[in-house]
Amino acid sequence: MVVAVEYISKEESDDAESTSHGVTGILAVQGAFAEHAAVLDKLGAPWKLLRSAEDFDDSIDRVILPGGESTTQGKLLRSTGLFEKIDAHIKAGKPVFGTCAGMILLAKKLDNDPNVYFGALDAVVRRNAYGRQLGSFAATANFGQPGSRDYIADFPLVFIRGPYVVSVGPEASVETEVDGHAVALRQGKILATAFHPELTDDTRIHELFLAL
Repeated sequence: MVVAVEYISKEESDDAESTSHGVTGILAVQGAFAEHAAVLDKLGAPWKLLRSAEDFDDSIDRVILPGGESTTQGKLLRSTGLFEKIDAHIKAGKPVFGTCAGMILLAKKLDNDPNVYFGALDAVVRRNAYGRQLGSFAATANFGQPGSRDYIADFPLVFIRGPYVVSVGPEASVETEVDGHAVALRQGKILATAFHPELTDDTRIHELFLAL
């Protein structure tokens, strides 16, 4: 998916200012936040970019943590004051969706990095698991459990040096696997993917997130 030039300077959806609740806050300190904003516009869902703690107002009831560089995002979350806001949001059981670096930020443990960020997702994740030797690649897989209300068949997966899940604790469930590796997890109202659904024209995973 190619994002329109307007998203370079767009800080919120056209209806965000007039919406008192139901807004999705998109972490925008670094990474692929504009692509998520474009998907939400396509779905008619209000959103605001989160660049500082002041941006996280009472209208926001769900959060997207986009792909990017997790170490940089972790540092900027602290320096902007957003870490505490988003951490409280997650601990309150409100919806959060992490893609690629967002999955790393959510994990309870990383097996190749001593850092722990939100530590909310009951899994051990390997950052940059699909590294330079594999680089970017695409695949197709099903999402969710067959027969369930949220089952999504044949979803296009786009990986950009993404993580994968080394092990999963009892609180989380595996939603998608590729070549024997778990690449999407769900835990209550936490959704995490190692791939980038925002880089495709398929909006079904974002729709699932908006329904949490």
